[in-house]
Amino acid sequence: MMAELLTHVLVAYVLLTVGSWQIDGLTPRWVPIGMAGAAIPDLVKVGILVDERTVEALLGFPFSYGPISTIGGVVVIAAGITLCFTEDRPRVFGLLVAGGTLSLVLDGLRMYADGQASFWLYPIWWRPPTPSLYVTSDPRVTAVAVVVAAGVFLADRDASDAPSERR
Repeated sequence: MMAELLTHVLVAYVLLTVGSWQIDGLTPRWVPIGMAGAAIPDLVKVGILVDERTVEALLGFPFSYGPISTIGGVVVIAAGITLCFTEDRPRVFGLLVAGGTLSLVLDGLRMYADGQASFWLYPIWWRPPTPSLYVTSDPRVTAVAVVVAAGVFLADRDASDAPSERR
């Protein structure tokens, strides 16, 4: 469970850091926002600590954590988080949604017993086929993410030592 979250965050780090080398508006200070966005779909795991029935009793209406792990849930939660920022809200929102969408895409590539991913495209009620590239519990997936992220970190650090206008 935590390995999957770590993998999602590290993949977001890698893609956004490499992107920051070419995209002017994506500076290293914004990379952590996208990494946080990659964790949004995994907020569904809060259900391990707080049961849905407890939340239902507190709210007084039916409640489910399931929609958090969909594109619709990512957009709603990213919008809520964006309200906590005072500057560059469109950029914050975009990075949060990009990170969350990346996490959902990675989930869509994993192995499912019936060969179809979950309803992560909500509000579109369709379960896309999955290529079944990996199993969530496989430690090699996390190991590869850690090694690649370390390589990108070192390359980025070396690039930051050189004089540059991007920083």
